[in-house]
Amino acid sequence: MPVAHFHVVRAGVDPARRRRLLVEASRIYAEVLDSPIERVRVFVVEYDAEAAAVGGEIVAEGAPAAPYFTAIVLAGRPAAQREELLARLTDLVVDVLGVERRRVRGRIVEVAPENWAIGGVAAASARADEIAARAAAP
Repeated sequence: MPVAHFHVVRAGVDPARRRRLLVEASRIYAEVLDSPIERVRVFVVEYDAEAAAVGGEIVAEGAPAAPYFTAIVLAGRPAAQREELLARLTDLVVDVLGVERRRVRGRIVEVAPENWAIGGVAAASARADEIAARAAAP
């Protein structure tokens, strides 16, 4: 289920940085959620500097880069786990892209298991035992 999207300005992401962001974000996601890495999906969405604004200013005209990410998780994950994911993905963006931490934005989107499909089957059904065990854990 774990899916992440990193929204970045193309000019700041060469192939080596893109690869590092994809690989390390996948590893972080798997570690924090204690999920098999095979389930993790990570995407880098790139924008031309002319198609991005920060604080009402166009990046191509001198506005600073300000990456944004979304991390999707099944509902019911503990707050501490979600907070760790936000912090570690932010750390990764700062390290890989060299941007100021205060400029990075991120969010967690929780999806109810009945609203997420795995191979066309609702996660609530496909992973019922895992979801029940996670809900029962303190």
